[in-house]
Amino acid sequence: MRGITITNVSTLAAYEGPHAIPGIRFRAAREPLGVSSWGMNVLELDAGCELCPEHDHETDGQEEVYVVLSGSVVLRASGEERTLATGDMARVAPDVRRKLVTRDRPATVLALGGTPGKPYSPSMGG
Repeated sequence: MRGITITNVSTLAAYEGPHAIPGIRFRAAREPLGVSSWGMNVLELDAGCELCPEHDHETDGQEEVYVVLSGSVVLRASGEERTLATGDMARVAPDVRRKLVTRDRPATVLALGGTPGKPYSPSMGG
């Protein structure tokens, strides 16, 4: 099918470099699909994973959307926690510090990112 790229999350290579985090499989999805308008990664987090780094995007202005594909993940942001289940989506503003953790269930999360009003410029992975 011309103009269409299809792949499966399981075929995306998990990052194995020096910044790999135990309990998290980081799968870059943008490039394998040929997406050039936004960043896109799949995060697979084991149950009980607390190691996803807390971060914000205040310096680059990127907003992120998390879509829970399976399982359950806790979004920690602005001193609050919100449990997101399969099918839930959350948009996080650039200046908000955020962290994803899991409790008793693993989770697979699609993370989408881009900077409002600016052309997309790929960085590491995404």
